[in-house]
Amino acid sequence: MNWALPDGYRGSIFDCDGTLVDSMPLHYQVWVTVLRRYGLDFTEARFYQWAGVPVEEIIRRLATEKGLTVDASAIAAERDAYFHSLPPSELRPVAAVVDIARHFYRQLPMAVATGSTQASAEASLRAIGILELFDAVISSETLVVQSQRPTCFCWLLNGSRSRPVTVWPSKMQMQGCKRLSQLGCARSIFGLG
Repeated sequence: MNWALPDGYRGSIFDCDGTLVDSMPLHYQVWVTVLRRYGLDFTEARFYQWAGVPVEEIIRRLATEKGLTVDASAIAAERDAYFHSLPPSELRPVAAVVDIARHFYRQLPMAVATGSTQASAEASLRAIGILELFDAVISSETLVVQSQRPTCFCWLLNGSRSRPVTVWPSKMQMQGCKRLSQLGCARSIFGLG
């Protein structure tokens, strides 16, 4: 396989869940288990539609739909704790994407941008043995303004001084990546699958 980046590319940004780590089915199972305790429903279709939305924002949206007042931070913490209590062996790498990251390790700056919490993303990357490949992991918690999607990617692009970069999003993140191009954050974006 040709692993060369186009001329002028000096960095790479990867999504975490569903791109580097095959964790989406496990995340969904955790969401359903925890949200049921609070009378909140989260369909699988909506789970994938809202991929990349910060955890607390998802909880607030679901509670608002039900007319409930909840402590989104506490539920998010419970969700993360439950996710981290599961055996790390439940997580698998997405081999084709991890191969790309391994190939470019120490050749160019690489980061992970995720709508997950910092703890969740780092635990997932650590569980499949690739956390050390990345110069930065930027989560929804890293940013002050979380309402402007896709802020994680833009923060990395603007803060890394490594324009243009390659973005390796999951299929679920493609809409956000199209928006990135419209914002002028990246000259070119490569999707997988």
